[in-house]
Amino acid sequence: MSKPHIVILGCNFAGLTTARYIHDAVKDKAEITIIDRKSLLTFVPNIPMQVLENKNPGIDLNYQFMSFLEDDGSTFIQAEVKDIDPEIDTVFYKPNERPGHPVREIQYDYLIVALGNRLAYDAIDGFSEHGHSVTDIYLGNRLRNYLHKEYKGGPIGITSDLFHQGKSDKLPEGLPVAETACEGPPVELAFSMAHWLKENKKGEESTIYLSTPAEVIAEDAGETILDELLPMMDKQGYNYQANTRGIKKIHKDGIEFNDGSSQETEVAIIFPDWQAHDFLKELPFTDDQGFVITDLYMRNPDYQNIFAVGDAASITVPKIGSIGHMEAEVLTNTLSKELGVVEGEIEPMEFELLCMGDMGGIKGFYMRTDEWWGGKESHLEMGVTPYALKMGFKKMYYTLGGKVPHWGVGLSKVIGDHTFL
Repeated sequence: MSKPHIVILGCNFAGLTTARYIHDAVKDKAEITIIDRKSLLTFVPNIPMQVLENKNPGIDLNYQFMSFLEDDGSTFIQAEVKDIDPEIDTVFYKPNERPGHPVREIQYDYLIVALGNRLAYDAIDGFSEHGHSVTDIYLGNRLRNYLHKEYKGGPIGITSDLFHQGKSDKLPEGLPVAETACEGPPVELAFSMAHWLKENKKGEESTIYLSTPAEVIAEDAGETILDELLPMMDKQGYNYQANTRGIKKIHKDGIEFNDGSSQETEVAIIFPDWQAHDFLKELPFTDDQGFVITDLYMRNPDYQNIFAVGDAASITVPKIGSIGHMEAEVLTNTLSKELGVVEGEIEPMEFELLCMGDMGGIKGFYMRTDEWWGGKESHLEMGVTPYALKMGFKKMYYTLGGKVPHWGVGLSKVIGDHTFL
């Protein structure tokens, strides 16, 4: 009898970790194929650090994962996913290493959608001419070159566009609704940018204008953390505005918001709406925005052989790596039980925000909370230890090929919760 074929779409953080976890769990009981448009993983969380250090992030943040998948015995295909037909268990893809390939197809027994998101910069009027960001190598280098060659010391605006969270009556009940996809990065950049400005004698905290379309920035951090964080930033001199309702237009010298307000800027750093890929939006297993509907075991309720993990999953809000990692573990356990590898009850997804950010000067912040989902955990720490955790994660991820030990997150919590330096 042939082995079941597991096809994983996407090989960024969630996809690579899921692929490696599943192989480790099921070993030779299944064939695994991974499809991604790139053969490199971009370590996006560390791009801002490279930008401020005037280093090209493309040099050491494009991570080669192929050898790890090869050692696992998994098959990797570099291609653009074009469509999925869940009625005949088929994925349609187009190899994109060089132009001219026909669309091909591959059948699956189990499908895992880990395609991440589409960052909708093209929906922001004026971004192409006047906007900056730190979400990929191109944009990172564009901002790096401006800051280190042209920046005149003017106001720096850091803001998010409004997020359109998917809805469906097939989703688990009680999920909170977000107005931004993830605002850990804007908060991190505000801290590290202030340090860079002072180090280079170009400004200070008051040079930075931090804003959000939501009622409060980083809403998923919970009230306890925000009641500590926001007064601290106000005392340090940051400019802060909430309820902008998103970006109307970016001009050469400022940002115009949907609430009618505007902000003068020399540099406008933007975090856009995080959207689902276009081809997913009309499929029968996605929500009204195109994100894949799952239960808390990461399985679609209508198509029992379709799973999702990471940003492509509708329940992943905020769109943050730590939640994708937790989902990868739940999905692996669910599929392992399906294949008869493990027995007993499988624990469903339990949401928790875990975020580590750079503050400049070998200092970082650590947040761990489940308040936004109705829990009581809330930890905010700052110092050298959170910075070391952030840098240590990159080293561990690179060394282990994305297969972070299952005790890794737990150890990070223990160290982060008890920051002493």
